[in-house]
This record gives sequence, structure tokens and C-alpha cells, in this order.
Amino acid sequence: MLRTFGATRTLGTSDLDRVLRLCAQDPMANVFVAARVQEGGVGFGSSLLGIEDGGRLKSVCWVSANVVPVACDEAALDAFAGRLRRQRRRVSSVFGDATQVLGLWERLERHWGEPRSLRSDQPMMAARTRPADEGRPLDPRVRRARPDEIDLVLPASAAMFTEEIGYPPYVGSDRDYRSLVAALIRAGHTYVVVEDGRVIFKADIGSLAGGVAQIQGVWVAPDVRGQGIAAPAMCSVVQHIMEHVAPVVTLYVNAYNEPALRAYAGSGFTQVGRFATVIL
Repeated sequence: MLRTFGATRTLGTSDLDRVLRLCAQDPMANVFVAARVQEGGVGFGSSLLGIEDGGRLKSVCWVSANVVPVACDEAALDAFAGRLRRQRRRVSSVFGDATQVLGLWERLERHWGEPRSLRSDQPMMAARTRPADEGRPLDPRVRRARPDEIDLVLPASAAMFTEEIGYPPYVGSDRDYRSLVAALIRAGHTYVVVEDGRVIFKADIGSLAGGVAQIQGVWVAPDVRGQGIAAPAMCSVVQHIMEHVAPVVTLYVNAYNEPALRAYAGSGFTQVGRFATVIL
């Protein structure tokens, strides 16, 4: 039974196709939500709010540990903010299209308080041509991580998370985080360069839907940074994804991270939008 709360309602299984059609209006910006809906299928339940206009699904907002607005105008942001004001404790970040995220945050900030970090300018970049077709160098060492390499990949994943977010992904037991890392590896979504028994480069496919693969978790070991590893390694990741997984590869990056921007530009990525992230 769908519950109605003013202009918003919690979406159910019968809304699945309509949600995916809405996400498909901008598949690069909306790949995270489309992927979560596809992965959860009939189980997304209360994790998705929607707004209709004349029977047409007009806007949605993914609500779990992450809040991600999709196709929201000012009225939709007002409505979703009204539903979200009391849900601060379960949310760790708000991210997505910068205009929508910053607009939503303006409405939530006085209720949710000071964030750990507000990253208002994150270029969303896309690659749509195979790097080899453009003559870009590939790193032949890049490959998919194997399931038996979880103990190699886990420290690299944890280091990347800590550097990016500002706190470690787990305290005490690594069981839950280990399960997440292992699931990416089993899906064939983690790419690595392993040298001397350790990971020196890593990248993951974090979301996959609608012909778009979104890269996350790109990391180079600190002691080999500045040696030109990132761009060829990313070229190899993009090449493999385009040949075997999806024709379009995206990612988003902090505008102040100049080394990363150079590496991604050198891998064939160009800016196609702007994201923002509020870390809570």
C-alpha cells in the first residue's frame, strides 16, 4: 500500500519502470539512482520518494545512507526537504547534480546542522571514445581484481575512503566494509595494478545502469604518486569498460584536485556537468 504525504509519496514496486524512465532523461547524472533501483528491484521500498504531476512521475529522491535528488525543481526540493528534516541520523551524505543538491541543502542546513564538508564544485566528467582509438597509452598491468585478493584490495579501498571522506570506513570490525569491497570484486567491478604483493592503483565501477558506468574509488599508492601512473591506468580501465561493460564511462571529482583533473583529462574525460556533495 503506497502512503501519501502531501506532495510526496513513498514509491513501490509498480513505480520501477517509471523511475528508470525518469532517470534515463539524464543517464549520466542519474546513474547512481538507476543502478540502486535496478539492484534493489522490488525491494527499494521506503528508500525512494516521488512527486507526481498529473499522473506523471516528475521528481524522485533516493533516501538511504545517501540522499540523491533526481529531476527536482524548486517545488520538488521544498517537498522533499519537508520529508527529510527529521531523518538526519540515518544520512551520511547528500550528492548529485549541484543545482539540486545545493538547493536541497539550503532547505535542510538549519535542521541538520553544520556538515563535515561541503563540496559545491565537482566536475562530472565523461569518456565516450575508447582511449586506444585516440592513441592514448594504456597500462597493460591493469586487470580486474580476483576474489582471492580481498586482503590486498581492502587496505587500498580503506585508504582511499579515508583520504576522500576524512574518516575511516570502519572502526573495530571490518566485516561490513569487507563485504562491500568483496561484492565489488565478485561483480568484476574492481580494477587494480598489483606490484610486489600490494595494490598500487585501484578503481571501481560504483554504479552501472542505462549504458553508463560510473567510476569511484580511484586511488594511487602515495609512494608512487607523481610518476605518471594514473592516466595510463585509467585509460586501461576505460578501455576495458567500453569493450565489455558499458559504452559511456563517467566520474566526478573535486574541482580543487588538480592532479586528478589532469589524469582524467589525459584519459579522455571531458566535463559534462557539475555535481556537489555534502558530507555529514
